[in-house]
Amino acid sequence: MIYKVLYQSSKDEIPVREQTETLYLEAADIRDVRKKLADKPYNVEFIQPLTGKFLGYEKKSAAFKLEKL
Repeated sequence: MIYKVLYQSSKDEIPVREQTETLYLEAADIRDVRKKLADKPYNVEFIQPLTGKFLGYEKKSAAFKLEKL
């Protein structure tokens, strides 16, 4: 399954909405997503599973790039 992860690039700073970044990742479940991101300095805000029409919509976005971790 593909997941959309919204995160801040630093755990040390206060989260600011305008600095939220997006990452697309393939994983078995949300726990697997968190394991794959554990060594990154990211402050994960939200993890959303993408299926069906939601996945189709995200794939049309120019920012859609599936990360290999």
